[in-house]
Amino acid sequence: MTAHPPGDGLTVTTPDRRTAHLHLSGELDHTTAEELLAAALQQIAAQPHLRDLHLDCAHVRACDPMGLSLLLALHRRTSAAGIHLHLDARPPAMDRLLTVTGTLTHLTSPPGEQGTVPAG
Repeated sequence: MTAHPPGDGLTVTTPDRRTAHLHLSGELDHTTAEELLAAALQQIAAQPHLRDLHLDCAHVRACDPMGLSLLLALHRRTSAAGIHLHLDARPPAMDRLLTVTGTLTHLTSPPGEQGTVPAG
């Protein structure tokens, strides 16, 4: 297993060649979204056999619209690559945001079972 701290609030572990865990802490917002997306895409590129990308959200204090946009963009990228994106240990506030925006099922369903994101 390897661990890489690409920046404040983010640690990456790779227990095997098919799995990666990004452990998030702090706020998922306009100031951190680009860093998370870059780290996730870097991990996808570094692990060509990756099939499961876990975002551990247990220590995420807040998620703003930019954070939600990042999750949707990452979901599109992982789905296109045949990788299952997992949003693990979501705090209640994140679940509320995903529920209110109609994205909870879309972001948390296994590949092939995703719901659609409602239009505007």
